[in-house]
Amino acid sequence: MIRNNSENQRRNFLKTAAKGSIAALSLSSLAASAFAIDKVVESAKPNETIDSGIKPDHVVRSTAENTVYGYYGFDVPPVAKVKDGDVVEIQTVNTTGVSRRDPEAFFKANNLPIDEQAKDIIDIYKNVKREPSGLTGHLLTGPIYIEGAEPGDTLEVRILDVVPRSGYGVNSVWPKGGDLPDDVKTSESFVYKYKIDKKKQTASFKEGVEIPMKPFMGVMAVSPPPEMKRVSSIPPGFYGGNLDLKHLVKGTTLYLPVSVKGALFTTGDCHAAQGSGEISGVAIEASLTLFAKFIVRKDMHIKTVYAESPTHLIAIGLDPDLNKAMQNAAREATALIMNAMNFTFNESLSVCSTGVDFEVTQVVDKTFGVNGMIPKSIFPGKDFQYWG
Repeated sequence: MIRNNSENQRRNFLKTAAKGSIAALSLSSLAASAFAIDKVVESAKPNETIDSGIKPDHVVRSTAENTVYGYYGFDVPPVAKVKDGDVVEIQTVNTTGVSRRDPEAFFKANNLPIDEQAKDIIDIYKNVKREPSGLTGHLLTGPIYIEGAEPGDTLEVRILDVVPRSGYGVNSVWPKGGDLPDDVKTSESFVYKYKIDKKKQTASFKEGVEIPMKPFMGVMAVSPPPEMKRVSSIPPGFYGGNLDLKHLVKGTTLYLPVSVKGALFTTGDCHAAQGSGEISGVAIEASLTLFAKFIVRKDMHIKTVYAESPTHLIAIGLDPDLNKAMQNAAREATALIMNAMNFTFNESLSVCSTGVDFEVTQVVDKTFGVNGMIPKSIFPGKDFQYWG
């Protein structure tokens, strides 16, 4: 989610945002997949990163020129154009805990190097302007134009890897934020340092706690249709966006309905780790690099986002009302089973009740999320032909 530089700015935004909603307050929420053993190092120093070993067709750097401050839209100029089937390296940054007024102070106070991602943050803070209407959200990289993508198509995003760009991430708590808005009395940020060895990869802000690292991108979106104009990146929607779905780790796939020519894919809000719910308002927000393969699916015509892993189909339900988000997730899960297995609605609903786990994805993004985890293993005669 998205953490802006001042508490007053955050409060002002909450007052003007949609009623009854909670704004996402961090930029980059990293969370979700373990690194392969052959890519780990004995111990991660603050400026040490992991080489994915992937050779991309294109690299999109997290420069000010390639960054959008918190919105998507059909008229946002693309920063790169790639072909159907290309592998793209997309760099993103996290600004949680970093002051716009004096960004270098954060790195000095926490004994962190001014490395490449830190320089990107400083450059972005100096040069990236907010959307003129006041629309706000996460700092995002993109959009990326995918050749051949047309309205009505589906964009298949294969997540080949998600790797840290630094040796730390940040989680924050603040009054009137997260899922316990009245219980937090003072703002506080926690800098999690990474420890990566051959046995495990963890993040910790103090002795006695180690959070398993599972990096993922909190935001992955295509442009909404032109009639929606520009929209904030804070609430997720049928076009994807700020899903904060911790299962979107290395080896998984996100399917997005294309509404504009070129799809216009945008990403950011990266997380090193996150619990389902993301109840403080943010995860371990961190700078990450996404390696993704983009495939234009002319044979798929979906109306809303869903995901897939080697072991599960993942239905996604969204709504400002958590009960309705749950109902939407149940409907989407039932529809996925009906489509995959040619079952009736009643048969599929029975399977959902007996074999599918529903989780609260997040409760802090104005539009709540619930995901239904459909195990492929409960359909022993079905070959899902997954790439991963």
